[in-house]
Amino acid sequence: MKYSTKVSDAVHILAFINLNPDLPLTSERIAISVQTNASYVRQLMSTLRKAGLLRSIKGHAKPELAKEPTEITLLDVYRAVEGRKPLLHLDTHTNPNCGVGVHIQEALQDSFDQVQNRAEEEMAHITLQNVLDEYEKRIQRLEHPVKPAKK
Repeated sequence: MKYSTKVSDAVHILAFINLNPDLPLTSERIAISVQTNASYVRQLMSTLRKAGLLRSIKGHAKPELAKEPTEITLLDVYRAVEGRKPLLHLDTHTNPNCGVGVHIQEALQDSFDQVQNRAEEEMAHITLQNVLDEYEKRIQRLEHPVKPAKK
């Protein structure tokens, strides 16, 4: 089963735009960074525009964030690109003649709903700025690796 990377790709696009404000950023250039095709990038950017997270004008390679990175949460991005799609999915193709198959999926639904609610609560507290800060820390570690202490 294929899983969605839309949230990850959308955050990547927003971060790339934020980190490169002076570059002309065509969908082709962004697609190279995401390692995908430009039409997929345009589709995600359109979705982010409709959600009020991104501003861009067709034909101009100067997209920009519509909000500050501190105001864009992972939940905003998740809802923009996935809507109300749940993180966990029930198997609706179980054997209807099996006692377990008939009832286990319904029994799981409450637990899956709990996981969804907690995940969304966490996503609401993680901003694009948090992601950018973590990115910067990782870049710093690469540029200035900590040397092991001498014995």
